[in-house]
Amino acid sequence: MARITIYVEPRHADNTTCDHTVKPSGKPRDLKSGCPGRTQFAVVCSEHGDVGTPHHVKQLAEPAVTEHRQEHRAALATR
Repeated sequence: MARITIYVEPRHADNTTCDHTVKPSGKPRDLKSGCPGRTQFAVVCSEHGDVGTPHHVKQLAEPAVTEHRQEHRAALATR
């Protein structure tokens, strides 16, 4: 059985991954990087892709990670 990973991913406004270094405000540290700034955090599952709607604060996305992980555990328990 393959390992399922669930994580929080920072995203730009156009829903692309933001892997740039940013300030706590979400603005890029290096203005020459071309990063428009981080605006949201998406919960991503390696099996299902994006889970739910993106959150604007990382701490609000973390409970969704736990909830989705529990759904996978419950599905394994019923097998």
